Amino acid sequence: MKKSLLSIVVFFTLNCVAQDIKPEILPSEIQIKTAVLPAPEGDKANAMVYGYNAEGKLVVLREGSNNLVCIADNPAKEGVSVSCYSVGLEPFMKRGRELTAEGKNTKEKREIQGAEVAAGKWQMPIVPSMLYVYYGNDDNYNKQTGELKDAKYRYVIYTPFATVQSTGLPSKPHEKGMPWLMDPGTFRAHIMVGPFN
Repeated sequence: MKKSLLSIVVFFTLNCVAQDIKPEILPSEIQIKTAVLPAPEGDKANAMVYGYNAEGKLVVLREGSNNLVCIADNPAKEGVSVSCYSVGLEPFMKRGRELTAEGKNTKEKREIQGAEVAAGKWQMPIVPSMLYVYYGNDDNYNKQTGELKDAKYRYVIYTPFATVQSTGLPSKPHEKGMPWLMDPGTFRAHIMVGPFN
């Protein structure tokens, strides 16, 4: 009985301590430097950047003046992953973030977003739109400089409602790094390219 009681006390103590541990929020300039890593060199300086404030809330860290929006690494998630995308994808990305904040899972998000697009509540771009992703391990990330070593690139080109027939792309890759069409025929149809390394 004493062992059981002790186990319960230890469990609740550890659980409370774990809940009190907050992720480390890096300085804005480091978040920005890391967030723009996947962007083409000429677009990094003027891209809009979302990152995290002291409370861990996603906020605008820097306004932009070109056609790219970048997202800093989420400090609450394992690993390092940053992305930049065409400003035309902002309604889609913003709605995805809102639904995630509401606790919706991936399947629910896709269903809700699909219904909203069909109802004309917001629109996907009518031309192909780019998403750049760069990701790697925490061990390879320098929090002082914002540099990430031995990371991988993934490129995504959103082409809403594209199909295997309309593009000639396969629905699965048959070679490493080759382009292929994911979610064909849907509002979120996109060409996946990479990773190469």
